[in-house]
Amino acid sequence: MAETDYKKITANGFWHNNPALIQLLGLCPLLAVSSTFINALGLGIATTLVMIGSNVTVSLVREQIKQELRIPVFVLIIASFVTVVELMMNAYLHELYKILGIFIPLIVTNCVIIARAESFAAKNDVKASALDGLTMGLGFTAVLLVLGGMREIIGQGTLFSQAHLMFGENFRGLQLVFIDDYSGFLLAVLPPGAFIGLGFLIALKNVIETKRLERAELVSSAATLESSAKE
Repeated sequence: MAETDYKKITANGFWHNNPALIQLLGLCPLLAVSSTFINALGLGIATTLVMIGSNVTVSLVREQIKQELRIPVFVLIIASFVTVVELMMNAYLHELYKILGIFIPLIVTNCVIIARAESFAAKNDVKASALDGLTMGLGFTAVLLVLGGMREIIGQGTLFSQAHLMFGENFRGLQLVFIDDYSGFLLAVLPPGAFIGLGFLIALKNVIETKRLERAELVSSAATLESSAKE
């Protein structure tokens, strides 16, 4: 990139090219782990850290990697960062690590990370690659959190349950209870509920984007008419 557009990179990560809502990548961990807000937060942070580290490293070594070896090298780089994150979670967030289980090491196979390494980090400088990893990771995490919070509220009637697993014992009382003696809505915490919830989020984004484009067209048409009237 001759001149890096950092605003565009940020907008793509959070909205225009969101990995979960637009690219539809990484759906396996997205749907499997988003049963509660805290579970979603744990996986989202882990994925974001791996994405930033792998993007930066790929950008640093991209000139030294032969074209035919790039994918195996990218996977090796990603696996190295996943191992570091996995060991850190096992050491400092052990209970949450046990809940997330196999989905932590499976970050290696997350299509979002390898896709950003191949399509962006391998072609751009370190600063732009780090920002891309950060914004794509946070965009993915945001969808995880919204879906996890929505499923937890509908499925269990709570929010921030088991917050102490992430933040320590002082945050055990952070849990919010919206409905007392709530028997729960099983569909919300099962895999079909995850698919339904993601479908609603994608539909909501499409509605917002359609209205935004319609407003932009109206403004453009008004400006054109005003310009024609002046002439």
